[in-house]
Amino acid sequence: MNLSPLAADVNAAAVAAPVNRCLPAQAGIGLKPAHIAELLRQPAATGFVEIHAENYLVAGGPLHSGLRAVCEHYPLAVHGVGLSIGGEAPLDRDHLKQVASLVERYQPAVFSEHLAWSTHSHAFLNDLLPLPYTRETLSRVCDHIDQVQEALRRPMLLENPSTYVEFNASTLSETTFISEIVRRTGCGLLLDVNNLYISAVNHHRDAQHMLSELPLDRVGEIHLAGYAEAVDDAGDRLLIDSHDRAVSDAVWALYEQALAGTGAVATLIEWDGNVPSLARLLQEAARAQSVIDREACHATRLR
Repeated sequence: MNLSPLAADVNAAAVAAPVNRCLPAQAGIGLKPAHIAELLRQPAATGFVEIHAENYLVAGGPLHSGLRAVCEHYPLAVHGVGLSIGGEAPLDRDHLKQVASLVERYQPAVFSEHLAWSTHSHAFLNDLLPLPYTRETLSRVCDHIDQVQEALRRPMLLENPSTYVEFNASTLSETTFISEIVRRTGCGLLLDVNNLYISAVNHHRDAQHMLSELPLDRVGEIHLAGYAEAVDDAGDRLLIDSHDRAVSDAVWALYEQALAGTGAVATLIEWDGNVPSLARLLQEAARAQSVIDREACHATRLR
């Protein structure tokens, strides 16, 4: 793989030091248009806000005016959902250019995307689909991340997936695959604790062991969300990354273990369906903040 000069510089820097954590080590919330007016009336209500990039790929309008107002008070994270970094096809250059323009416009603290694919030919599938963990896929994903980082002129964070099926063709574990991507490209890791727990349960693995195998020193942000529960055709428990309810007790417990490895780090509450009131969303964020504060105090005592 031939790295561009920028990608090579990013990779070399990553080998030498942990990821640069640009977001404050605080709890944040996903920005919902319905909450903007109330949020602006509450200075410092949350540590940061996050948007989905694809909702803002237009020149102007009320979404942008609201976002500009919020950015005057809160740090911003931009989370991509449509670059299809894991896809077999080349990246959509027009889409990447639009995302890069958005990042240039708002200069967010971080940009992140998913380890997944969502396009086939010219169709967008509106889902985040799994990929086989093979050396061939690894090389393609690394090439795609290099292209994204070159276009954005900054390192990105890559989010670990929630998956419901696996490929027989896979020759690497999920954690080895992700760790090698981070090592090769110099990107950081967006650790989605809910995704990690879902994948572990769905594939009968130990979530704590999976956590221990990830490059926790490269975590630049954490996501927490709620999941739905069902039963698959074999009668086994099946967890679904629904983002439509409060974080489960099991995920809160895994989050505390994650922070013990990462140290205090920015943590987002994702709640995208059945969106609650701002007060309820901030209540969930306050619980995350209490865990962050305990970890920060613990780290201080150890110094």
